[in-house]
Amino acid sequence: MSQVLPAAGSVLQRSAAALGNQPQPQSPDDDDRKVRRREKNRVAAQRSRKKQTQKADKLHEEYECLEQENAVLRREIGKLTDELKHLSEALKEHEKMCPLLLCPMNFVPVPRPDPVAGCLPR
Repeated sequence: MSQVLPAAGSVLQRSAAALGNQPQPQSPDDDDRKVRRREKNRVAAQRSRKKQTQKADKLHEEYECLEQENAVLRREIGKLTDELKHLSEALKEHEKMCPLLLCPMNFVPVPRPDPVAGCLPR
């Protein structure tokens, strides 16, 4: 009768080989070293996760502050835009009846400084 042998790459052979390749602790000192190393690694991993969480919390707080500041600035932009519209309308109404603008003598061209040029660095 012929005997059936498992294929060279069978699961049984690989698992047996893997078990044979794992070094077994040779003394209680090796076990203690392993336990200490695992504990040290666990503590380091906890510290790393805590640091990562703190960094994320800090970024979230910064985000919240920036969102609030952005909302305040947007409200200020709205108020200033409204004020600009109001003042522009008031100026147009004033120009219609301003005696200085209606006087023919005032149409003599007078060089005015450019308001934008006054803001630029020299």
